[in-house]
Amino acid sequence: MHTKWRKGPGWISRLDRHLVRGVSSFPGGNHDTFFRRLSASANHGKLWMGAAAVMALFPGRPRRAALHGLIAQAVASAVTNAGFKTLLPRTRPLPEHLPVFRFVHPQPTSSSMPSGHSASASAFALGAGLVKPALGAALAPAAFGVAYSRVHTGAHWPSDVFFGSAIGAAAALVTRTWWPVRLPFPEVTRTVTDAPELPGGSGLTIVVNTLGGSFTEQTAAALQEVFPDAHIESVQPDESLAVAIQTAATLDGTRALGVWGGDGTVGAAAAAAVEHSLPLLVLPGGTLNHFARDTGTGSLKEAVIAATRGEAAHADVGIVTVERGLAGNPETAELIMVNTASVGLYPDLVRRREQLQPALGKPLAGVVAMFRTFAVGTPNTLIVDGTRHKVWIAYVGRGRYYPRDHAPLLRPVLDDGVLDVRMITADESFARLRLLWSVLTGTVATSRITHLREATEVRIESEGSPMALAVDGEALAGVRSVRVRVEPRALTYYSPRS
Repeated sequence: MHTKWRKGPGWISRLDRHLVRGVSSFPGGNHDTFFRRLSASANHGKLWMGAAAVMALFPGRPRRAALHGLIAQAVASAVTNAGFKTLLPRTRPLPEHLPVFRFVHPQPTSSSMPSGHSASASAFALGAGLVKPALGAALAPAAFGVAYSRVHTGAHWPSDVFFGSAIGAAAALVTRTWWPVRLPFPEVTRTVTDAPELPGGSGLTIVVNTLGGSFTEQTAAALQEVFPDAHIESVQPDESLAVAIQTAATLDGTRALGVWGGDGTVGAAAAAAVEHSLPLLVLPGGTLNHFARDTGTGSLKEAVIAATRGEAAHADVGIVTVERGLAGNPETAELIMVNTASVGLYPDLVRRREQLQPALGKPLAGVVAMFRTFAVGTPNTLIVDGTRHKVWIAYVGRGRYYPRDHAPLLRPVLDDGVLDVRMITADESFARLRLLWSVLTGTVATSRITHLREATEVRIESEGSPMALAVDGEALAGVRSVRVRVEPRALTYYSPRS
């Protein structure tokens, strides 16, 4: 087979030589320089990496198109250079086949069959086009030009270019399933209710956590300006936040409880609001403000509108029962969860993803964060609802989060009555390689290592040493077991209806 391909099969060789003679008959000109430079620009995929860098500047589908194009290109290049060039050795065109001024110098020394440049060009252009067709159409002339330039400069026979292009197209189609397009998120829906109208903040008591991520010396004054009749209590670092919130909830004249701080502070305030049957006004004051965003009060203006008009809605809460201490004499505590609870590497993953997101965008930041987190992490041995697992991440969200994969970001409904349970396990052989491969290919959600389900209650126990548990971003060490259940529509929160 090798001998046959050194000159090419008869009819293919004859067709190649006929087409090359046609190309060689073209008169010389500036186009020779153009195609020589275009061909050189695609060496080692430089042209496509540059195009991907430009596309990555635009979040959303252009950035995903760039990522898919690079993945397809990498696969096509590997298959071409490590596979077919070894299996199908073939001599490249000789100087006598083309004018000397057009012939590429130095001539590549690897097999002519198939064309790696053509494979990369086709893979990147089609891979990007499958995600965003307009970009694929814009890249197509460049891809076609690179493929033709390999014949024009004598680097390849036409059949090499055709075969390479076919490999690239196949790589784009195969890798398309690795990064499926995420379905649109459901519409935001809320179960509306009425709450006391608080014009000027009358009847509102606000607790300000001075350790909140965006706190400044002017924070309390700014809140007093928009809520002139509210009672505002600033909690200093050496004071008990839990005690301050409970005190605020029981002050005479308090008809609603406001809270300024991060998700952990909001969780403590939600517990007091539920206990004392008060509506909760969430003011964005932390680093991430997940719950404020979900309630529709992600800005101070939105919070003022909702409180003034008495516009509110219902939310479920999670009841988290934690056992800590010695196995024979555990200490039990009960917490309110408004967002998430997690065991394992999830807090590290979220922290890294949030740091990378401004520069890389959500999808790519999630991929890089997963690689960094799991490259050095170790799994925990846990018993989840009676079944033993080695677990990288055990995650429990209060409500359905989207997208439905390893990187939940948004929660359109706050009273759907379910817990969103997600685990990434290390039960299978070659667990770390499986995990990193699924992250690279975007198939974590469909991989055997991932377990996605919904429940109204879940129990997690440590086997051996105690585990670290994070509830709404607040860490608890020495946990022996945790049980999470849903309390439907237990919390009333202010939320603008428009």
